[in-house]
Amino acid sequence: MSSLKRRGPLALVGCALAACAVWDVGPVRADPAPAYEILLERIGRNAPAQVEADALLEAAEARLRQAGVRANPELALRADGVLGGKPYAGWGEAEISLDLTQNLELGGRRGARVDVARAEVGVSALRREQAGIDTVARLALTYAEAEAAERRFALAEDALTLAVADARAALVLVEEGREPLLRGIQAETEAAMARAAVEGARAERDVAFARLTDEAMLPTPVTSVGAGVLDRTSPATLDAAASLAVRVAEAEAEAAERRIGRERAEARPNVSASLGVTRYQAEDATALTVGLSMPLPLFDRNRGNIDAARAEHRAAEARVAGARLADAAERSAALARLRASASRVAAGDMGVASAEEAYRLSRLGFEAGRISQLELRSTRVALISARDAAVEARLARVRAEIELARLQGRAPFEGGR
Repeated sequence: MSSLKRRGPLALVGCALAACAVWDVGPVRADPAPAYEILLERIGRNAPAQVEADALLEAAEARLRQAGVRANPELALRADGVLGGKPYAGWGEAEISLDLTQNLELGGRRGARVDVARAEVGVSALRREQAGIDTVARLALTYAEAEAAERRFALAEDALTLAVADARAALVLVEEGREPLLRGIQAETEAAMARAAVEGARAERDVAFARLTDEAMLPTPVTSVGAGVLDRTSPATLDAAASLAVRVAEAEAEAAERRIGRERAEARPNVSASLGVTRYQAEDATALTVGLSMPLPLFDRNRGNIDAARAEHRAAEARVAGARLADAAERSAALARLRASASRVAAGDMGVASAEEAYRLSRLGFEAGRISQLELRSTRVALISARDAAVEARLARVRAEIELARLQGRAPFEGGR
């Protein structure tokens, strides 16, 4: 009777473990993502942010061309002394004038306008470069996260395999009476939790694959990632060149300074010259007319726009100072994080090797009856944690490299291996 009571629960536990053992790991056929370098070439030309930046630069260049164009002349036809009282009842006493007026744009108006447009082209060019770097950084991070999610899924499957194997070993000891029935039930629970972890890791992997598909604008969904960027390293060094953020701020400050000159030029009197011909009907004579015209700066001297341009230049200079301070701090922090993450990866790999050996020895001791199931479970959990930590350390190293590359204005892992 005692034997029957024991075998009933054990049979249920065995069935549950069998279900874990045949856990569906998904389709075998996989559509791997293209290599990281191939995606860089594709995304650099076609990313929406890059296309937008290209269009904005093209618009700035068009405004530069337009800034150098002279003002159009004005053609005016005027008739004086017509359709009035005598002697101007008809057209007999008419004076018909045809005038051509040209805005001379004196006072450096066109030159100031061209300087502003040229400075804005420089800003747009730097922003396009910055958009390319940001696009590459997002792609590298998305690629690394997809690769890490795939590794976590594989580790979850390995953890399930270990949990099932340990549970089966525990059932053998329970059958032999060397462990209580509770140990078998606990082992089955751990296997079920490992199975749930596999499903969670699968969902996270699929989400990461979907993000990579969207970010890389791939025509078919990604179902696997080969050798990517997690295992790559780059030299942890700093260069002396200013970051793109600083260069953009400097270019914006230069453009703001050019706008002050433009507003000052707009405050100067705008002289126009005219040349025309007048027909005097009464005398049956024709004569030339010449003239100069300019506004009198009695009320509007463009003071408000000049003051506004000066204030905007001061704000731009403040942004430059802030960008330089932030750049120095961020570079030092990024370099420190990259070096620390490299050490963390090395320590994580050593931890995995030690945990694997500890689990191997614990398994041998458990099967020989020298250690308990709780001790075996402890070493297995330590092994799983060490493997997860090694993946996270590599992902942290990738993030640090991406941040340092962004600050240096380059693609991640240039010159790495």
